[in-house]
Amino acid sequence: MKLLLTSPRLPAGLLSRSAWSAIESAASVWARDASDPLAQEVTNQGIAVHCVGDVAAHGLASQLLAAEAKQDVLWLNSPDGDPGLNEALAAQLTSAEDPAELEIVVGSWDPPGARLLDAVAVMDRLRSPGGCPWDAEQTHASLTPYLVEEAFEAVEALESGDPDHMSEELGDVLLQVLFHARVAEESDDAGFDIDEIAAGLVAKLVRRHPHVFADGDASNPAEVALRWDEIKAQEKPERGHVLDGIPGGMPELAKANKFASRLEKHGLGAWLAEWIAEQPAEIGSADAYGLTVMGLVLRARADGVDLSAATRQTLRKMAAALPSTSAN
Repeated sequence: MKLLLTSPRLPAGLLSRSAWSAIESAASVWARDASDPLAQEVTNQGIAVHCVGDVAAHGLASQLLAAEAKQDVLWLNSPDGDPGLNEALAAQLTSAEDPAELEIVVGSWDPPGARLLDAVAVMDRLRSPGGCPWDAEQTHASLTPYLVEEAFEAVEALESGDPDHMSEELGDVLLQVLFHARVAEESDDAGFDIDEIAAGLVAKLVRRHPHVFADGDASNPAEVALRWDEIKAQEKPERGHVLDGIPGGMPELAKANKFASRLEKHGLGAWLAEWIAEQPAEIGSADAYGLTVMGLVLRARADGVDLSAATRQTLRKMAAALPSTSAN
């Protein structure tokens, strides 16, 4: 007996050569429902399929093994993966005096990224009638705080070095992207969907990597970054100021670092250092502290240190070293 396992995320007929060979050579091909895509495709190829309908796993296993005693049987797995069937077959085979041989035939594999389709399907279920009432009422505005929060949690996870923590928090960031895409798709105004987001990203990556996808020339990371900035400037000519495009809501240390980075890229790094040094500020004033922080940002950049990350690391060490104290 053979069990043909396939990926529901690929077209039903896109099977390996060994899979079609197993189907064609089987004396009897079985499936749960004639409407299943794989069963339909096999039928379209002129091969008869015996359909059993909605049968519990234990009963289905009994039917398959009884048929196998008379002729070679091949089972086409259902879109839901036939939960419980493997266990039921194993239980009955191990208790049989002369058990049949069971062969697993892999017909198709999930391509990389296939589970992203599952994530889109889950979001569809959550936002559709009969789904989650909380998810259904969310808007771009109501979700924005969660995107900010999840981004910070993802940064913390990435700095922890814990792969499981990283994976979980990056998944939460992905959830926010899926959420906003679905909200936009349902909008009465001209919206977009997850495919438009992905298509735009693909186009941008291809466009900004001509050294990979075209005849551009960039042989080291510095040249790649320079070319990226040049292409970005061509794409966004409306950004006439050197600081245009820096989000206003960025955390202050990160924004200060971004300011310095932009100015340095435009040959204004020395000007910035001189400007900071020349500013009059009374000791202890807000201006003095602000200039001190900006000076620290420049010193950290010169030493190759991300001041925001360094500060977070210090805070974590301090929290871990804090002596136990009572709530009072």
